[in-house]
Amino acid sequence: MITRQRLAAGVCALLAALAAGIAFPGGAVADETEQAAPKVELVLDVSGSMRARDIDGGSRMAAAKQAFNEVLDATPQEVRLGIRTLGANYRGNDRKEGCKDTAQLYPVGPLNRTDAKTAVATLQPTGWTPIGPALLKAADDLNGGTGTRRIVLISDGEDTCQPLDPCQVAREIAAKGIGLTIDTLGLVPDAKTRDQLSCIADATGGTYTDVRHKEELSDRVGQLVDRAADPVVTPVATEGAAQCAQAPTLKSGLFTDREEFGQQRWYKVDVDPGKELRASVSVADDRAVNPDYGVLLRAVTVHGREIVRGEAAGDGRTDVISTGLRYPKPESDDDTATAETVCLQVTNSFSAAAGVKTTPGLPLELTVDVVDGPSGHHDVASFGLGRGWWLLGALVLAGFVVGLLWGWLSRWRVSVWRTN
Repeated sequence: MITRQRLAAGVCALLAALAAGIAFPGGAVADETEQAAPKVELVLDVSGSMRARDIDGGSRMAAAKQAFNEVLDATPQEVRLGIRTLGANYRGNDRKEGCKDTAQLYPVGPLNRTDAKTAVATLQPTGWTPIGPALLKAADDLNGGTGTRRIVLISDGEDTCQPLDPCQVAREIAAKGIGLTIDTLGLVPDAKTRDQLSCIADATGGTYTDVRHKEELSDRVGQLVDRAADPVVTPVATEGAAQCAQAPTLKSGLFTDREEFGQQRWYKVDVDPGKELRASVSVADDRAVNPDYGVLLRAVTVHGREIVRGEAAGDGRTDVISTGLRYPKPESDDDTATAETVCLQVTNSFSAAAGVKTTPGLPLELTVDVVDGPSGHHDVASFGLGRGWWLLGALVLAGFVVGLLWGWLSRWRVSVWRTN
């Protein structure tokens, strides 16, 4: 009887717990998900200069609207997206009033694509270009939470509200340590606009991109929004050396550094027998550079002998160039064998465009991973052929036998012909 009562009580408690779960469906979990949701705010310049018709035969404003509509259709569901404008409302000549002209067109949150598109459709090129005030407001819009936070600023001109320097505003945002990145895009920019937008992006570790076509604008904004949805990995700042002997020793992880134009940086990684080193590097041209450039990643011994290399070339179409390499360290029969120190050399062939500052260096991102190597000698490359060595051997043997048979048959046919 007592056992039955305890069993009944346990069942009742279980039902009560399930009912509570149904009545309050994971409130705490929902809060955590909301906190971790990536947030992006698109900040669009709607000043009078956006009327210019120099992007594929249409106005800059029309190109921006088309890009926004395409991006809104493709925005990942988990991204909380908002839209802020600058220079969209005040039509007068009072500079003081014009420099207050920034407003949130669509709040940062779950995206209703129809509402967002309707809001974008109402925009008309109007007033001033208060980039600094807009960035301050946008940072407030994205405040709170632990997920990725990104501002994407699209403008066709430099700020008209000095002395509030937008570069200084970006530095102040970065100094707060809130993990907010500002990416900038210049629509058919002149040199001054390019310099200012590059400075804003540099201050927060973002990227700057020149845009002269509608397709470029849509693609680039879409890439940046998608990037916000990627899992957050905090890179570790490091400083490469001019020589391998003085280079820092890195473990598996993601690292950032700065590399001057045409410079080489060295890093070291210890690779145990039976392990495989996988390394990749990306160098971003975060300012105007000359076309035709490349990046080289080499793995060499401490004595300078090259083990393997990876290289890539670019022609100005992208703002990041990447390459990678793999090096399997074979197992050793010697129980006393120690790890091999592999030196990684990163070299770039970027050159700055005329009048562009070369300092600080270009942003460099290095990924290092030391994993279990190939399981057994049959997996290790044999003369560079790996498992294909056995197939090649069989083909060679078959070809030899076929050749002998064909030669014998040909001689027999000639002999018969002569006899006849």
